[in-house]
Amino acid sequence: MTTAPSVTAERAGRSADPDELAVATLRFLAADAVQAANSGHPGLPLGTAPAAWTLWSRHLKHDPADPDWPDRDRFVLSAGHGSMLLYGLLHVFGYDLPIDELARFRRLGSRTPGHPEYGHTVGVETTTGPLGQGLATAVGMAVAERMLAARCNTAEHTVVDHRTWVLAGDGDLMEGISHEAASLAGKLRLGRLTVVYDDNDITIDGSARQSCTDDAAARFAAYGWRTLWVDDGNDVAALDRAFAEAAATEDRPTFITVKTTIGYGAPGVEGTSKAHGSPLGAETIAAMRERFGWPDTPFHVPTAVRLATAERVAVGAKARLDWTRTHAEWAAANPETAAAFPLGRIPVADEAAAALAPLADEATATGRTATRKASGAALNALAAVYPALVGGSADLAASTNTAIPGGAVTADDASGRTIHFGIREHGMAAAMNGISLHGGLRVFGSTFLVFADYLRPALRLAALMKQPVVHILTHDSVHVGEDGPTHQPVEHIESLRIIPGLTVLRPADSAETAVAWEIAAGRLDGPTALILSRQDLPDLGGAGLDDVRAHGARVVRTAAGTPAVVLAATGSEVSLALVAAELLAARGVEATVVSVPWRERLDASLRDGGFALPDAPVVWIEAGVTTGWRALAGPRDAVVGIDRFGESGPGHEVADHLGLSATAVARVALAAAEAGA
Repeated sequence: MTTAPSVTAERAGRSADPDELAVATLRFLAADAVQAANSGHPGLPLGTAPAAWTLWSRHLKHDPADPDWPDRDRFVLSAGHGSMLLYGLLHVFGYDLPIDELARFRRLGSRTPGHPEYGHTVGVETTTGPLGQGLATAVGMAVAERMLAARCNTAEHTVVDHRTWVLAGDGDLMEGISHEAASLAGKLRLGRLTVVYDDNDITIDGSARQSCTDDAAARFAAYGWRTLWVDDGNDVAALDRAFAEAAATEDRPTFITVKTTIGYGAPGVEGTSKAHGSPLGAETIAAMRERFGWPDTPFHVPTAVRLATAERVAVGAKARLDWTRTHAEWAAANPETAAAFPLGRIPVADEAAAALAPLADEATATGRTATRKASGAALNALAAVYPALVGGSADLAASTNTAIPGGAVTADDASGRTIHFGIREHGMAAAMNGISLHGGLRVFGSTFLVFADYLRPALRLAALMKQPVVHILTHDSVHVGEDGPTHQPVEHIESLRIIPGLTVLRPADSAETAVAWEIAAGRLDGPTALILSRQDLPDLGGAGLDDVRAHGARVVRTAAGTPAVVLAATGSEVSLALVAAELLAARGVEATVVSVPWRERLDASLRDGGFALPDAPVVWIEAGVTTGWRALAGPRDAVVGIDRFGESGPGHEVADHLGLSATAVARVALAAAEAGA
């Protein structure tokens, strides 16, 4: 294999070649930072610095003066453990990331955390580190680019015209999410997406081949990707040609295999797993400095490198200024489109409350509707006034009621609103994050609640990044019935509630479902999960909905006189509580019934005095594990739930069998009332 001397010359530090200097700079910035922190992953930056430099200096469209410029190219470091490579790039290209921050790598409060964090470090497009997530999120970014181009570009003005680039490693490709996302990208023929595969054949435990002998390129070719190879990851000219070919490809995504050496240039470490996740050590770094003729001063950036990056930055600045003028002309000529799809930002649903209010007002005490069906009605009402609302399901649109007008997004026409994510919950959730991060669209996705386990890692990242994605999770309890315990979620709602920043809403009827969608539409600083029933539930009327909005709960039955007990429930168990209250009344025991679609908001309101429950024992009721409810319950209270897996059978029979009957609830409530008397 021929090695390009431009980046492997032994005395790179004394070279006048800007590529040699820049690549060495990125390598030593990473080595010095990891050494200073005594923690980190130097191997990837040392091996992939030439590829990263070539991409950023020749192909990536960006401008550090405006890091959020909507038509910039997106660069995703999916192999987020190599974060110092990205931080080095951001620094040398003039982003607001001073050298002092590189020296504070992995320190508490620094802008250079161990893995890239969106919103924390300028220029970081998405939080990465959990392997495979970055690649899958990038697929969503490419989907958003394609969809917005179809909506916004006109014969006179092109305002959406950028690419998405991913640097991924062996771990990204081994994780199952990469299969889901790459398959979707191939199906949609996302020609503006390129994955650069760092093929160094090393994982933490040693050679990657001891656990994986996949032909990665053949795999991606089978998905419908174009595949290219660069046999020497140090060959800038070959890298340049491969990236140019990828940038010229419009009919399918591109997968470039780049053969690299992990820990390149570190004597005794390069090419081994020792380079992956540990500091190189002072002696090894000293030997590297000698090998490359690099100064002893840590965090050295040659003036020639800053001049070279300044030239590329000027190109990006001009592109941004040209786009700004074009965008202004386009917005003036297409004001409605510009308002509906604010490029680079999450569009606001200004008319959501007005569109959804009639659905809440029409709810009566005589109708019966599954909340999944009520959600479908609310979704369509919202879609009618919210053009930027797009999304789909994991092959469950008919069951989750998520079909909206506008047609499907296809490889040939991206102007539709429905994305057929396929049976790919993990990839769907990550792609949703990418669509949201891209800006210009608001996205929802749906599946059965029990399959939230499949999408949880991406949902967790949505919460971490404060992305307002909406997850519609239906078939929410043992009332799923005959499908049995594999499909009956008992622990899932509680497991979602413990994710910081995730709003979990479980409405009890049509009116509350409309309000839940209103809350979700209005929330722009984090994800929302709508937990919805398969079975029909009685409509409870529209009284008290303002309390749901403000406090997460409402009174749906007021006791005659002073209540002896309060029955507080969520979702389908609210109607169960109402029947139990009538049974209690027949025995002379008065009960107030409270619906709690938003438990976390109620908890906060109870603590700050915004919402008060009657001074009586409370029976908390939900068709799921009782852990969180027991934490909320006071010493006089009781909890009715399901702390075991379900059974196969008709839903109402299963619920009765597991203690979720009106008689069982009334029995517990009577005991609580008597004990609290």
